Amino acid sequence: MLELQHISYAASDEDGTKEILNDINLSVNERFVAITGPNGGGKSTLARVIAGIIKPSAGRIILDGEDITDLGITERAKKGISFAFQQPVRFKGITVYDLLKLAAGRRLTVGEACDYLSRVGMCARDYIQREVNASLSGGELKRIEIATILARGTRLSIFDEPEAGIDLWSFSNLIAVFEKMYEDINGSILIISHQERILEIADKIVVIAGGRISEQGTKDEILPRLMGGVGACGRLTAV
Repeated sequence: MLELQHISYAASDEDGTKEILNDINLSVNERFVAITGPNGGGKSTLARVIAGIIKPSAGRIILDGEDITDLGITERAKKGISFAFQQPVRFKGITVYDLLKLAAGRRLTVGEACDYLSRVGMCARDYIQREVNASLSGGELKRIEIATILARGTRLSIFDEPEAGIDLWSFSNLIAVFEKMYEDINGSILIISHQERILEIADKIVVIAGGRISEQGTKDEILPRLMGGVGACGRLTAV
């Protein structure tokens, strides 16, 4: 479905040029792929490269046989790629219902919108007509963003540390959302995470450190080494 061929990315600042990704080769054909590794290793940069937020310095990105390397985030969204930011975006003047309708790209009944909110642990009656602005907490925005991904139902859904900002909503419910997505989607879920319980439900785990893939394989192959401190993950957190 998704293939990264020799992807590299370098960023320039006042101190010069720094290579953040170096010759990444990765295929995503499984339904649930987790990317983990130490902070600063390039995980979030890779997610943004796949989503089209930033363009790689070298390499190609292939989606279902089509080269999408030069496409921006809007064009990739139309091709079926969704991206959930680590810090969700606030939209002043737009209601939660309107946002879900925009995400779905179709006529969405209030009942359908409420169902998506319920699936992420939110009381729809309290939120459906709320504005997506500063009155919402970071955890509420995170759950609404996940609901928009559910509404879109895209072929590739990318989540950058979805557990970040989850406050009163239990982590177990977050896992349940991803397990339900796993059952329902006809595509792939790609998650950047340090959380052990997210890694435990992945079909494949990819470890990135120093801008390179240090190891990848099934959870049965990779997770025991990470838990034993042999891998490059740096930290795992069980909730």
